[in-house]
Amino acid sequence: MATEIRTKLLKMFTKSNGEFLSGQKISEELGCSRTAVWKHIEELRQAGYELEAIRRKGYRITKIPEKISSNEISLGLKTLNLGRVIHFEESVGSTQKIAHQLAHDGALEGTLVVAEEQTSGRGRLNREWFSPKYTGVWMSLILRPNLPPAKAPQLTLLTAVAISQAIEEVTSLRPDIKWPNDILLNKKKTVGILTEMQAEADKINSVIIGIGINVNQQLEHFPEELHTIATSLSIELKKPINRAELIQMVLLKFENLYQIYLEHGFYPIKLLWESYAISIGKKIIARTITGTLTGTAKGITEDGVLMLEGEDGKISYIHSADIELDNK
Repeated sequence: MATEIRTKLLKMFTKSNGEFLSGQKISEELGCSRTAVWKHIEELRQAGYELEAIRRKGYRITKIPEKISSNEISLGLKTLNLGRVIHFEESVGSTQKIAHQLAHDGALEGTLVVAEEQTSGRGRLNREWFSPKYTGVWMSLILRPNLPPAKAPQLTLLTAVAISQAIEEVTSLRPDIKWPNDILLNKKKTVGILTEMQAEADKINSVIIGIGINVNQQLEHFPEELHTIATSLSIELKKPINRAELIQMVLLKFENLYQIYLEHGFYPIKLLWESYAISIGKKIIARTITGTLTGTAKGITEDGVLMLEGEDGKISYIHSADIELDNK
């Protein structure tokens, strides 16, 4: 009950757009006494919120805590569906694992799993993803698109565009996308995306999109072997970023693109993805499970498959590979 009241109170502050809320108004909307209002305000302060209180005016939030929680994400969230149900955990093995179980149990589309720390985070090809506490965004989003399973990889590219747009909006930094799902700043990895699905032969039951964003880490937070290949938004911007605000923006950009995708197909997403792609027109090395190919990246197909032009002019279609720029 206390959690519900706090959530309702935070929503009231969101709607007030920084204006003061009188104790009387809060009392009426929460259905409690003025003494109880004061108690709830004090609980917000203890949770790390900074509030200004002025006699005859009321209260307003002046600063939200650095820690994130479902309340901080909900406060100011502008989506219609995505993130409206949030499962928040302080520390988990993997948000993907929790999201898979929730999806299996019937969780609604748009359900978000967020953790302050992952102890067993993973990326593509089951690689470890370093997810230290209170520094990044570690989350998994549940989708239930009415699509054939073969279309699911397109959602990875859509996610990359949404996150790139969100980073640009929040920080003014311009990210690069390395096919299919790495987001780079200053040629160093900042974001990883892992798309998995629960499906039948001809029907997607759910798509689970795992997102890891290095936000406020400093160099000393990374293991030494990652110093030359990983970075964070804070390192590049040279100041800390509000992680809850970033999550809100990712969800908003994703929801907008997802609606475009469901209504108009992949082509608009393809154009946006190519506008961020670091490898288009450049020589690359593509390491696949069947061998290594080199050539010039020509773009992606309508299905999101990478087109690689060899020296003989022949186009190879790459469905899955590790990509590296050929700097020779």
